[in-house]
Amino acid sequence: MSSSRSIMHLRDAAGGSTQIPTTSPSCIAPTAGGAVAKSPTVFMVGNSAAMLEVFEQVRRFAACEVPVLITGESGTGKELVARAIHERSRRAGGPYIALNCAAVPATLIASELFGFEKGSFTGATARKHGHIEHAHGGTLFLDEIGDMPIDLQGLLLRFLQEGEILRVGGRQPIKVDVRIVAATNVRMREAIAAGKLREDLYYRLNVLSLHLPPLRERDGDVEVLATYFLRQIGRELGRELRGFTPAAMAAMLSYPWPGNVRELIATIRRAAVLANGPLVDLADLRLDPPVAPLPPPSTSRAALRQSRPRLPRPKPGSDGEREAILQALQQSGFNMTRTAQLLGVARATLYRMLERNRIELTQYYSVQPQAPDGVP
Repeated sequence: MSSSRSIMHLRDAAGGSTQIPTTSPSCIAPTAGGAVAKSPTVFMVGNSAAMLEVFEQVRRFAACEVPVLITGESGTGKELVARAIHERSRRAGGPYIALNCAAVPATLIASELFGFEKGSFTGATARKHGHIEHAHGGTLFLDEIGDMPIDLQGLLLRFLQEGEILRVGGRQPIKVDVRIVAATNVRMREAIAAGKLREDLYYRLNVLSLHLPPLRERDGDVEVLATYFLRQIGRELGRELRGFTPAAMAAMLSYPWPGNVRELIATIRRAAVLANGPLVDLADLRLDPPVAPLPPPSTSRAALRQSRPRLPRPKPGSDGEREAILQALQQSGFNMTRTAQLLGVARATLYRMLERNRIELTQYYSVQPQAPDGVP
């Protein structure tokens, strides 16, 4: 099964059926609305249980009108989720406006958010609408909300409560119809305790919450994502890249990805440029050594692994090991994650075992030609 054929489209929750496979990669794809065609395509690819739950939450949250708070480490795709919620909501025909609260100087963020009147300060030669007004009828995404100055949080709180704003230098409240989706990579409770975040604002934003898992906790998704992005980037570069060598795939599976999906994309893009042939090799990845060891897996996850049935582990390099690998591959339907579980090894170890026993399985994770839209 090719990568493109195994990626299913999540259609608009309000206008079509939804199919999420349990054994093949899934993605959230754009809806068919006219407004969506004007915005960048939103693709979120994943096959792990954690991401399937995220997809389900996106569908549910898109049907509501209340604020959403998205949490997760840097690089996990919080803005992609915000845009996916917007494009699947009844506001998809309206504007989607994004503002990074950490990127705007504290002295300017009030005028950026709420706008200003002519003559309200030196240089204000004309009235200017802020991001909230520009988002009227649509969605306003506030990234890094935990970095918003504390004195401005009260103004945002008033807007969330009353649905109206006051431009800088203005006297007449302005009614605005905007849905707020906020995101942060900081621990909100700690920010409240440190006096950096208003507790009442937190409760207003945290009506619906969605947590994006780090890539290291998305079992099986590194292989799926690497394959998908290699195909996309190869097309951008005009290169025919078929996949990864076993050594390269093993390295990616064992790497902790502290920068999450953003780091993975950068790594694949670099490797696509450096690769000398159709397969990306280990040297092309140029992975950085991890800064610090990751915490051990939770007891529940470790106990779950122990409870899975495993095949006997013969001596490395023996005929018995080769037979055990082939048997596990057949039992799992050539699913690499399930095969590793049956053998009682990590996926990275499985790829080394495949290479040691000269079992060529490149076709199962190499990039296949993309099927036309609509092909199941």
